[in-house]
Amino acid sequence: MFKIGLVINPYAGLGGSVGLKGSDGQATRELALSQGAQPQAMARAQLALSALQSYQADIEWLTAAGAMGEDTLTELGMNYRVVYTPNNASPSASSEAQDTCAAISAMLSEGINLLVFAGGDGTARDVFSVVADTLPVVGIPAGVKIHSGVYAVSPRAAGKVLALLVSGELTTLRHADVMDIDEQAFRQGTVRAKRYGEMQVPQELEYMQAVKMGGKESDELVLTDIADDIIENMDDDVLYIMGSGSTVAAVMESLGLPNTLLGVDVVLNQELIAADVSAGELEALLAEHPQAKMVITVIGGQGHIFGRGNQQLSPKVIRHVGREGICVVATKAKLKALAGRPLRVDTGDDELDQALSGFLPVTTGYHDQTLVAVQAVS
Repeated sequence: MFKIGLVINPYAGLGGSVGLKGSDGQATRELALSQGAQPQAMARAQLALSALQSYQADIEWLTAAGAMGEDTLTELGMNYRVVYTPNNASPSASSEAQDTCAAISAMLSEGINLLVFAGGDGTARDVFSVVADTLPVVGIPAGVKIHSGVYAVSPRAAGKVLALLVSGELTTLRHADVMDIDEQAFRQGTVRAKRYGEMQVPQELEYMQAVKMGGKESDELVLTDIADDIIENMDDDVLYIMGSGSTVAAVMESLGLPNTLLGVDVVLNQELIAADVSAGELEALLAEHPQAKMVITVIGGQGHIFGRGNQQLSPKVIRHVGREGICVVATKAKLKALAGRPLRVDTGDDELDQALSGFLPVTTGYHDQTLVAVQAVS
């Protein structure tokens, strides 16, 4: 099941049709309504999400009450669960920014894989304030101002991207800017934009990196890119458990450290502290250094990330690191060779295998990730 959160800003775009150049602030919204403006966000969200009606069995929707998402999913006949209801009004009433943030927080606590939101740049800012770059998002454009790169080019385009994700297609993740402008200055003819940060968004399928070797993926160069990304993000005083395989070996080579190709090594502060360790040795090290992450790769052709060639990564070790501490690395060519099959986990612990199932970001280059399905071996 793909667990998707949905939040709609019902006021988004309200001022556009009456020339108010935005919808921020209660006074602006009341003025727009008094001039005959009609809310558009729910209709645009419905247009986007209609592309997912044939995938209902594959999606668990989590949303907010009334116009913030529930009404749209009801109209489409989707199965959903309401995890947030605004306190300030009836479920059918519109919401404020704090309701958007509270709704998203409730969805994050439920472990959503993806957040879908409908709104404008103000909504994107609200989403960013809660999500930052921790979770992939898809924005359905519904506002007057759409300067942020986190939105699809149209509601139908958003639907196509979502359908690709849910159907199991390989989709690359990239970082996109969250932008907003000063509405007051905009109404005076001045565009004063500000960048607030970045969020993760899916983009068109790009298996090969066009800048590499005339458009083909060069293993040597791509492995260097992957290594550079992992090393750049290594934290001080965190234990790094380095799995087996040539992709992880490339990270060790870039660190200038010896590597056990078919074993598991341990790195702390970019220094090798243990080589070719057993599960018991790992558990002992974790008792001394509780903060830990692991870098693992995919077995080519099979797709296993646990349970094939890295049994040293025992269920106890994996549970200690946690899902959020697992860094999967692979070239896009290796992922493409799976022909749409999911990554596999076979730890010997059914409960853990189910907990690991879902979707994981795979580092496929420098600042380049791909969202890939993970499935327990049945």
